[in-house]
Amino acid sequence: MSSRATIYDVAQKAGVSISTVSLALNSPARVNAATLARVMAAIDDLGFVPKAEAVMRARRGVGRIGVIAPFTSNPWFARCLNGVLLAARGKRVEIVVYDQESATTSPLVSLPLTRRVDGVIVMAVPLADEVAQRLADQQIATVLIDQRHPRFSSIAVDNVAGGRMVAAHLVERGHRRCGFIGHAQHVHEYVLHSQARLDGFRQGLRAAGLTLDDDDVRVGEHNFETAFQEALELLGEADRPTAIFTHGDLLAGGVLAAARELGLDVPADLMIVGFDDSDLAKSLGLTSVRRPIEESGELALELVLAQLANPKRSVRETTLSLTLVERETTRMAVAAQDVPTG
Repeated sequence: MSSRATIYDVAQKAGVSISTVSLALNSPARVNAATLARVMAAIDDLGFVPKAEAVMRARRGVGRIGVIAPFTSNPWFARCLNGVLLAARGKRVEIVVYDQESATTSPLVSLPLTRRVDGVIVMAVPLADEVAQRLADQQIATVLIDQRHPRFSSIAVDNVAGGRMVAAHLVERGHRRCGFIGHAQHVHEYVLHSQARLDGFRQGLRAAGLTLDDDDVRVGEHNFETAFQEALELLGEADRPTAIFTHGDLLAGGVLAAARELGLDVPADLMIVGFDDSDLAKSLGLTSVRRPIEESGELALELVLAQLANPKRSVRETTLSLTLVERETTRMAVAAQDVPTG
């Protein structure tokens, strides 16, 4: 279809008013799902680009890359975005941020891609099949971070391996009963990172002849208060775990606060391990699994730009390394050595 399609053409093809098309483009959350789907399909079929936006981009002569993530839910995404912005310095590229409310609901179905972007970087948000098809049909260069899809290049870490790494660390320190606090798995179409880390943790304990009891696994919302309350309950039991692994550093902070509330000494009475190695982990002296967050963003932009330069570039799956950083929450005391006298 002609690239000169107008908003009137879109409205006619979708069977809606011009104002509905405008609303779908600018405030998609205010349009019901069925209508939005019709409008997006019409836009895709007609190759419609809003006129003012097309003129602006032509004048600038830049490429536009959309970065999509639930930025308001976790500071990890801001660090990853910072990596994208660092990689964009000195390049004729414009970065546009789309805040996806959640990584577990309505995965990008309502995103008005049209041809507003030349490429997209999707952080930790699974692609619905219809969105993946739209991206492929419009030949929009796409790179995923912390998710996999056979049609697109991706950058991720092995969360299962990270869980096994933590188990080995705690077993080496003599722990026989461990606990886990993570993010609830509300959906079944894909495995959340929290679930993958829990699976790896179980595997690592099993390899050492240990089990992780269901009663010692607590999952809920990803916030400090929930982790604090779950830890109070778990650590208040007579036969409590002596070590707890959490899905992220924020949750580990909640566990640390609960331990202090209960008068437990960390690490003598309880060892705690988080994930991400955030600034919070450094400030709390928290042992955590470090993943290359900023580097993920930098590499993602490089891959998108390479794909734009060569649309036939093959799909590449990149797995970045994890490192366990030991700090005070699992550091064993060193026994004082006898000093010879006389």
